[in-house]
Amino acid sequence: MTYIITKALAPIFLILLLGYWAGKAKLVDNANVSILNIFLMDFSLPAALFLATVMTPWAGIYRQLPLVAELTLAMWVAYAVVYWLCVKVWKKSSADAAVLALTVALPNYAALGLPILNGVFGEGTGTSLNVAVAIATGAVMITPVCLMLLERAKAAEKGATDSGLSLLLKLIYLSFKKPIVFGPLAGVAGSAMLGAFRTKLPELAQIAIRPLGLAALATALFLTGVILSARKLKVNGAVLVSALVKNLIQPFIAWGVVLLFGIDPVVGRAGILLIALSAGFFGVVFGNRYGVQSPDAEGALLVSTGAFVVTIPLFILITAPMVHP
Repeated sequence: MTYIITKALAPIFLILLLGYWAGKAKLVDNANVSILNIFLMDFSLPAALFLATVMTPWAGIYRQLPLVAELTLAMWVAYAVVYWLCVKVWKKSSADAAVLALTVALPNYAALGLPILNGVFGEGTGTSLNVAVAIATGAVMITPVCLMLLERAKAAEKGATDSGLSLLLKLIYLSFKKPIVFGPLAGVAGSAMLGAFRTKLPELAQIAIRPLGLAALATALFLTGVILSARKLKVNGAVLVSALVKNLIQPFIAWGVVLLFGIDPVVGRAGILLIALSAGFFGVVFGNRYGVQSPDAEGALLVSTGAFVVTIPLFILITAPMVHP
């Protein structure tokens, strides 16, 4: 298991460090990463999420609804807890709170999901479908929450006077028109349509889109490294509490959902291990796109990733009796 974890983490740390070095060495202007950000958020990542969902058979997505429910509830609860702490205890702005909360609530499904689940359950056991569903769930069920809060903060800065239902509808519209949200939604709709006609996405379309999607993970990690190179990272109470919520408390929330709703043990264990992955990079990247610098989100990302080496073996061990009593 140590080898599996090391193999999963090695490319993450390598690409992060390359991005960090490129920023520090001024090979990349770490104070101006808008071009990389636009490529990632508007093109590469939406393409990856679209392919992950449209290539997933609709029947398979439907059977994964218990997993979707487990992941969604665990992410929502963690997001709400961290956002409340940010605003009420740590006195952060709503935009800063939105970024840190997303960093904690949304695990790094894209980079770590498949290596960990393949190592635990074995390849060819439906793990690819689990991870594809997890990525789509994160993109559709939790990222719009962060985007709406960031859009609200942006509107407030411009002196917008909308309020109540009209503001909410406007924020929902602005969030769901973003390619990062629209991509996986279009993929889900495409999967349902292709399933109804009992066909698949044309091979030419797959060939055309796949290279753009394959660039997403490396670009996201490199960009995160570049962003971190421009900051002076500090570990404080907010960073440590955020990492604690992400790596320990959130997986137990997922476990509670499994017990509360009687979710199948195999599906439930897969969900717990997916939630137990380290913090993802979406929060930091989203914040950068909206001009929100969150040192605590960046610190939580690094601390959570480092602590993951210790916490994931713990959850692999303690969840084993769920499927092997």
